[in-house]
Amino acid sequence: MSQADPHVIDEVARLRAELDDANYRYYVLDEPRLTDADYDRRLRRLQQLEEAHPELVTADSPTQRVGAAPDAGFPEVQHAVPMLSLDNAFNEEEIKAFVRRVADRLETHGDPLAFCCEPKLDGAAVSLVYERGELVTGVTRGDGRTGEGITSNLRTLRSIPLSLRGDAPPDLLEVRGEVIMSHEGFEALNDRARESDGKVFANPRNAAAGSLRQLDPKITATRPLEFSAYQVARIEPQPGDASHSQLMARLGDLGFRTSRELTVVEGAEGVIDYCRELGEKRDALGYDIDGVVIKVDDLRLQRELGFVARAPRWAIAFKFPAQEETTRLNDVEFQVGRTGAITPVARLEPVSVAGVTVSNATLHNADEIARLDVMIGDTVAVRRAGDVIPQVVRVLEERRPADARAIVFPEHCPACGSQIEHLEGEVVARCSGGLYCPAQRKEALKHFASRRALDIDGLGEKLIEALVERDWVTTPADLFRLEAERLAELPRMGRKSSENLVAALEKARQTTLGRFIFALGIREVGEATAANLARHFGSLEALMGADIEALEAVEDVGPIVAAHVHTFFRQPHNRETIDDLLACGLTWEEQEVGERPQPLAGQSWVLTGTLASMTRDEGKARLQALGAKVAGSVSRKTACVVAGEAAGSKREKADQMGVEVIDEDEFLRRLARWEAGEDDHG
Repeated sequence: MSQADPHVIDEVARLRAELDDANYRYYVLDEPRLTDADYDRRLRRLQQLEEAHPELVTADSPTQRVGAAPDAGFPEVQHAVPMLSLDNAFNEEEIKAFVRRVADRLETHGDPLAFCCEPKLDGAAVSLVYERGELVTGVTRGDGRTGEGITSNLRTLRSIPLSLRGDAPPDLLEVRGEVIMSHEGFEALNDRARESDGKVFANPRNAAAGSLRQLDPKITATRPLEFSAYQVARIEPQPGDASHSQLMARLGDLGFRTSRELTVVEGAEGVIDYCRELGEKRDALGYDIDGVVIKVDDLRLQRELGFVARAPRWAIAFKFPAQEETTRLNDVEFQVGRTGAITPVARLEPVSVAGVTVSNATLHNADEIARLDVMIGDTVAVRRAGDVIPQVVRVLEERRPADARAIVFPEHCPACGSQIEHLEGEVVARCSGGLYCPAQRKEALKHFASRRALDIDGLGEKLIEALVERDWVTTPADLFRLEAERLAELPRMGRKSSENLVAALEKARQTTLGRFIFALGIREVGEATAANLARHFGSLEALMGADIEALEAVEDVGPIVAAHVHTFFRQPHNRETIDDLLACGLTWEEQEVGERPQPLAGQSWVLTGTLASMTRDEGKARLQALGAKVAGSVSRKTACVVAGEAAGSKREKADQMGVEVIDEDEFLRRLARWEAGEDDHG
């Protein structure tokens, strides 16, 4: 056998050093530098080189062991049975080759072998030891032979039984499994971290591993962790179970959670069909998996097949395409959403992630850019899971080039030039040109025409989209310039529908100031707030000229809403659109401030259930116009409760307290009298 080329020796040494460093960062520091795909590529290359040059194989090569040594922060615990890793298959041909190897070694030439298949969970592997039915030890995987004792932390997981169920638990039981975090739990954890300026995790696996290694078990207890068992390492006395799947069912009886996706199949085709089906529903599982674990189901055959240095011969892991990859961030563009949200979008060097070519990824907002400390030119890790928009999850700072540039957030909307709002306490920046901004056009028009705004009958979502896509309508004022003859050219319109729409637009010209303010679509200004603004200022001119202090004096208007209203009316584009609407003939009856009688002044009312004749906001606005305060809960100070359909606990509480309760019909009768100026309450 010829001696290896010096270049091969150097490459082997480099790959070992990179993999050893990656293992240490992954298993010990919980700060991975390599994505799974990067790690797998390096490991496979090293395996190829060592297979071609067996003289280069050493006992400490990453191909011959599992992970890295444990951190000194927790006590070291020796595994009685090593926690070995699995060999990998990356395509269907490699699955077939595994099944052939197993069959050849067992010399089976008859019925196809049975294999137990289940998802390969992407979390943190742990081992649990029970003596006489009680949990005594919980240990991390560590390097496969020595792990970290984290029993106190694992006891906080509700999915781990502290005592085994059943009347006759085994004298000794060692269970292996994975601690994971669901997508829902992960998002909630990161949301809380962002609110408190805490650590935000890149993915659920990191979150699970980091949560397990907290020195204070009380912190671990607050994390949404789940344990799923996948193997029995030791059990005494030996049970009569003949298969791995039977052992998993026994674990379920003892109180453990096992995979609902666990299935026994026959032969290579059965395994491949399972892998395909699980791959198709991978995104809908609610938790991360990175492949399928395939095991010979018969325990006797497992013992006959035995082990190689680092893995069992009777099992293999089929790896799905990686959900995280590294690439270069070439530039950042700022997109305007349909509600005006300004989102920074990373333009990336195209890279395949989870089987899809990704060239764009969201950076969320300015706070996230600061947290990541990301710059243009950086090498970044990009994650894509299911239908989630690809996102940049971390920066490889050691690969930052000298010419990297900071990302600068714009001050004006890239779509319309209006001022961008950065309000205190809000992470999302927004364009303030709601009526004018082309990016928000369809949503603005839908809101403008909605029943609670101008109530333009016949102007639905599809028709608005058709008008905008043809550039017939760019601002709300353009609606009032539409002609029946032209509208009849649209698909499914016709002459009659066109004439009806023009008539509805004519009718909408006469409205109320409150409806008009609501139709403008000012952020966080609902029907009730719009009605309060109209009643307080009396005219549009007075409202448009109000300063922040004057706006905050309006009922139910706080600093944030006041800032939205003030900024909206300061944008020239918005004022031009309003002037255009008035020029199209939109009018309303104005009244002197305080002119309207307020027979309910000082009273507190509560609305509950569903009203058939109006929305809750409409009812609230009409009560407030009569002087009432509308509360969200019933108290002894409540004057009256209006109970609609499906009224619940609020009605019951009112009955208990002796508070007057009226139905919708009586509510409408009283509103009619009060709004007509009749002051009686009967």
